[in-house]
Amino acid sequence: MHVSRRATLSVRVVVLIYLALLLLLPVGVIFIKTFEHGIGAFWTSITTPAAVSAFWLTVTIAAIAVPLNTIFGVVAALVLVRTRTRGRGVLDALVDVPFVVSPVIIGLSLVLVYGQGGWFGNWLVAHGLAIIYNPAGMVLATMFVSLPFVVREVVPVLIEVGDEQEQAAATLGASGWQTFWRVTLPSIRWGVAYGVVLTTARSLGEFGAVSVVSSKVAGSTLTLPLLVEQRYSNFDTRGAYAAATLLAVISLVVLLAMTVLAPGRRRSE
Repeated sequence: MHVSRRATLSVRVVVLIYLALLLLLPVGVIFIKTFEHGIGAFWTSITTPAAVSAFWLTVTIAAIAVPLNTIFGVVAALVLVRTRTRGRGVLDALVDVPFVVSPVIIGLSLVLVYGQGGWFGNWLVAHGLAIIYNPAGMVLATMFVSLPFVVREVVPVLIEVGDEQEQAAATLGASGWQTFWRVTLPSIRWGVAYGVVLTTARSLGEFGAVSVVSSKVAGSTLTLPLLVEQRYSNFDTRGAYAAATLLAVISLVVLLAMTVLAPGRRRSE
């Protein structure tokens, strides 16, 4: 079907206007509001003890959740593609649960299971292992919401590359572990890397599930998204804009990583 140049340009203009109004303009306003009082005011807002603590807690949660979900994601992808184990359909459906369930419901479910009065909560508290309203609960919430990304990026790559090279390695006497490290992992590395970037982005920006399991009293359980909400609710708009800008800059770094990895990911497919 032939599409005229005018129609093509019209579609592009509509798409650009849509993106500008929906994405660029709101984010741009945040940056303008952040720096309208100068860089000094911005620096003061992001170097307060609360902001520094929120930054490091955000990074720490991501540093724990991302590697664990990466390991799970690769193993789950191998189970889904390379095995004929019963229950693969159930596993495939469960992996997508965080996509379809509201993060707030995820947080509430964690409270009902691990919170005081929950299924395991009383036992955990009795043994000094309080999960909910502590960083441990925030890690669990973040792991939950960011779980599917590595799986969903690796599964198509495994299907595309097939298992011929793995079978050849096994025929030549390679063990399962050697085959994984020398054949399977190199062939899926771009899918894993892209999944890691997406998982990182979700981990850094998660608000709903984390807000439910974080303490509303102790400032030590504030992540950057929660700090933005707290400052804005307390009418500290300048501080909220500064924290939001810091989070946006981190997100832009993640976006840059996705852009750099995209060509390798397309080649692997």
